[in-house]
Amino acid sequence: MEQGNHTVVTEFILLGFSNLLQLQVLLFVVFLVTFVITLTGNVLIILVTVADPTLQRPMYFFLRSLSFLEVCFNFVIVPKMLGNLLSENKSISFYGCVLQMYFFFFLGSSECFLLAAMAYDRYVAICNPLHYTIIMNRRVCIQLAVTSWISGIPVGTVQTTWLFSFPFCGPNEVNHFFCDGPPMFKLVCANTSLFEMYALIGTIIVVMVPFLLILVSYIFIISTILRMPSAIGRRKAFSTCSSHLVVVTLFYSTSGLTYFWPKSTYSPGTKKLLSISYTVITPMLNPIIYSLRNKEVKEAMRKTPSRNICF
Repeated sequence: MEQGNHTVVTEFILLGFSNLLQLQVLLFVVFLVTFVITLTGNVLIILVTVADPTLQRPMYFFLRSLSFLEVCFNFVIVPKMLGNLLSENKSISFYGCVLQMYFFFFLGSSECFLLAAMAYDRYVAICNPLHYTIIMNRRVCIQLAVTSWISGIPVGTVQTTWLFSFPFCGPNEVNHFFCDGPPMFKLVCANTSLFEMYALIGTIIVVMVPFLLILVSYIFIISTILRMPSAIGRRKAFSTCSSHLVVVTLFYSTSGLTYFWPKSTYSPGTKKLLSISYTVITPMLNPIIYSLRNKEVKEAMRKTPSRNICF
């Protein structure tokens, strides 16, 4: 549409992997398989931890929340990406882009705080085991989970509303496979320096505050484990938090390289690969990591009729 001397953008073109024309079908198959594995693994984690009486503990309550969040996160990104890989029409409506970006920021921020809540749970379990059931009662667990989810609402609302309040006058080609902040900045025909500074500060706060909470929790956890007299006790204590530690490392390393590394370091193609790692690969690995490294989850899965699928 024409408005004054500018063209008002009503839709965006997600370029995605359009430069890899000969690999479109292969990429579709790979991402489809990954998507199915992600949904199957996370849904199984939810069902197993709900159904098995031995897994009705705070650790698995938070694990269910994480699995549900990963399912939602995948549905925000992957279906549109799969459709664009096979379709010549790679457009997304203006408001479709707004919604995708909002839920991406919302769910990404919520995951940061949920991982911090899980770290606090492990801290109480290892550093204060005698009072664990009193401190981590059902009300506290629900409050931590709800707070984690709610924390993503202001982040998604403010960043998305502010960014899309700028005029988009064309071109409308987004050099990414979803509506992310950095590639959208390049399409705004206005001065976004103030917004970019706010977005960076906001991202640092949202990412670093939970990360520091996780770091402090694990400093106390490791200190407590090292003081245990028994090697078996140390190994057993560490095994209860090793899965969470691996998940945290994967999530923060990939997202940190994407958003906090200097812009000139990576090409757009490299940025896309890094984005795939935390939007597609990490959600698929999380249930695998928790099921392979957790004897209780493995045992619960063996009891279910779906054990042949799982193993």
